[in-house]
Amino acid sequence: MRPAGFDLGQTLQQALRLHGEGRLREAEKLYARALKAAPDNFDALNLLGALKAQSGQMGEALRLLSSAVKINPRVPDALFNLANVLHALKRDADALDCLDKALALNPSDPQTLLNRASALLSMRRPQDALGNLDAVLASQPRNGAALLNRGVARAELGRHAEALDDFNAAIAIAPFNATTLYNRGNTLLQLGKPVEALADFDRVVSAMPDHRLAWNNRGRALEMLNRHDDAAASFGKAIALDKDYADAHFNLSLTLLALGKLEQGFAEYEWRWKRSGVTDRRRDYRRPLWLGDIPPARKTILLHAEQGLGDTIQFARYAPMLAKSGARVILEVQPELKALLGNLPGIASCHGRGQPLPAYDLQCPLGSLPLALKTTAADVPAPIPYVTADAARIDKWRPVIEALPGKRVALTWAGHARHVNDANRSVALAALEPLLAQDGVSFVSVQQELRANDAEILARHANVTHLGGQFADMADTAAVMALVDLVIAVDTSVAHLAAAMGRPTWVLLPFTPDWRWTLTGEHSPWYPQARLFRQPAIGDWASVVASLRDALAAEIKA
Repeated sequence: MRPAGFDLGQTLQQALRLHGEGRLREAEKLYARALKAAPDNFDALNLLGALKAQSGQMGEALRLLSSAVKINPRVPDALFNLANVLHALKRDADALDCLDKALALNPSDPQTLLNRASALLSMRRPQDALGNLDAVLASQPRNGAALLNRGVARAELGRHAEALDDFNAAIAIAPFNATTLYNRGNTLLQLGKPVEALADFDRVVSAMPDHRLAWNNRGRALEMLNRHDDAAASFGKAIALDKDYADAHFNLSLTLLALGKLEQGFAEYEWRWKRSGVTDRRRDYRRPLWLGDIPPARKTILLHAEQGLGDTIQFARYAPMLAKSGARVILEVQPELKALLGNLPGIASCHGRGQPLPAYDLQCPLGSLPLALKTTAADVPAPIPYVTADAARIDKWRPVIEALPGKRVALTWAGHARHVNDANRSVALAALEPLLAQDGVSFVSVQQELRANDAEILARHANVTHLGGQFADMADTAAVMALVDLVIAVDTSVAHLAAAMGRPTWVLLPFTPDWRWTLTGEHSPWYPQARLFRQPAIGDWASVVASLRDALAAEIKA
């Protein structure tokens, strides 16, 4: 029952005025008084719910706004407010439902379209979000929030050049928006422009020193510039803000490893299991994790592959070492490597991933073995060769290779296109044509995946024999490497395999190499026999190819 003389309309009007002036506590008292007098009043429920949301009281806001929408489900404003609360509570599917209902009542409202796009982005549906954002920008081309969100959507779809256009347009409208600068920095990293990205991240952390994501990605930009000490400091800032920030710990590990600080680096490397989007597969093995904490003698230890083929080949060197210490070693690797690594000395058995495994006591991922066995920069184990080709496979490929005239050179120029570092480590085959024109050489392509125009380029060079598509597994690749005079490869499993076999190996490295190739010099302690050809500047493959051509010409004359 309303108090005598109480005017509901006047009370709500006064409360709304106070709300608009930012006097939230006073407005809240009047809204509450109105609700006490009229518990089912739609306006009071909606307005107080919006105020509670503004004050960060999302649970109470949800209760009030849900009641308002139940009373009158045909008011777009209330549906919009409820959707905002649901979005804040990470209930984006419910928020999307509310926004769809609001749009059914008011189809062209820009803010509702924008919020619908935000919900879709949170649900990892960037393609669906683009339609709403395009609609907003069609009527409001200078809507900074829409430009920002469209840039985010395009970036998630891998359309980085278009995303950069959107971020640039948004920054032209609001030059100091830290969120836009941060997202533009991320896109510039993807486009291989670390100098420009670093400038954006510097502006972000200057304005928001507690922005841990910006400190982390600033470190990544510094890494790309080979400024690893500075990168380590930036990752350290991110970790100081959040000691459990796994992505920053992992990035720090790569920088420390590149700097040759292996003990610290491999300790941090264990954070790789907690990175964003990574599943900790160690739990599937249901036996205790071994990290060198107990003597391995008389224990059966399963060593399992966890990353790419090259990583497996690199860390497989530890399996015979562990067997020599008295452990019974079982190896689980990718199916492509089973035949090749099954011949490692000392191991009890080798299994393809997914095959049944014998009983074991302990398990260790291959990438954790340097930590478990306490590898330092002074004692990197390099018992080259530790991988050998199968005699039957060599006999299979011998007639093909021995029929080729001149110096026989195996060649691979690209890794998997889906690899996170593909744009940095792979080289376009067209860039290698000056090398292919070298007289006195028969090139053997061991490239497994040909990309656009690769087949056409190969066909132009009569001295190139493409075999990669005929290999059943890496044991075939190894056999061909055993027969050729030289292997030239970018940083892929082919480079690891050739180097692990002790074959003459030349590796083409980008300006920012993977940590295992170190930062300077012609050799790595992991593969001392391999010769490294490094980019002198970001993207400068032409200089690398020129050096390769000169070195190859000298080999032919020798």
